[in-house]
Amino acid sequence: MTRDTSRDDSLQSLLRGVEEFSQKVFPESRQLFSKLSDSQAPHTLFITCADSRVVPEMITQTQPGELFVCRNIGNIVPGYGEMLGGVSAVVEYAVMVLRVRNVVVCGHTDCGAMKGLLNPNSTKDLPTVEAWLRNAQAAKSAMFTRNLEGNEAVVALVEENIRLQLMHLRTHPAVAAALANKALNLQGWIYGIGDGQVMVLDEQLNRFVPLTEAIQRDQGN
Repeated sequence: MTRDTSRDDSLQSLLRGVEEFSQKVFPESRQLFSKLSDSQAPHTLFITCADSRVVPEMITQTQPGELFVCRNIGNIVPGYGEMLGGVSAVVEYAVMVLRVRNVVVCGHTDCGAMKGLLNPNSTKDLPTVEAWLRNAQAAKSAMFTRNLEGNEAVVALVEENIRLQLMHLRTHPAVAAALANKALNLQGWIYGIGDGQVMVLDEQLNRFVPLTEAIQRDQGN
């Protein structure tokens, strides 16, 4: 992958972006930001990858204050007690304090984390990444009987990883309690970077379905 040298990637460009936001964008939504200035009430915890090509608010067309976003390499949620830390704290706070009604785990195509999991040699000099990806190892194990290569293998692992992280989510006490009280919905998505399409995990069918089908099935419930 070649570097785009036409872009201004300096800190100055970031500062100019902030200046444009402060002077042009913010004033257009001043009323919204004023309302959000002392509280938040997001409806969804959105757990996704740190990949720069995945922009949750753009994908979902949501406004500031609607999504509580948690990003990390591989959209991973360690099982409760396995690796208590930032992700576990976000889940607990979102469910118990903010009372979000939905949790979405969103993976994506061309995921570097899943490629790393498929090719362990690529992460041998990245001990922290390697340790983190152990939280997705069971997803790779689930593919042992499938003879897949290349992009097919990556996509299949992205799918298995989403299933696994949803399973991990259910081990968190806050999530388990909210689910038992029917106060929370969990869903898994795959975002297609190249085509902008989202596939949704239908856990009853145990497969990812197109967005239109997912919407229709949800409306029927």
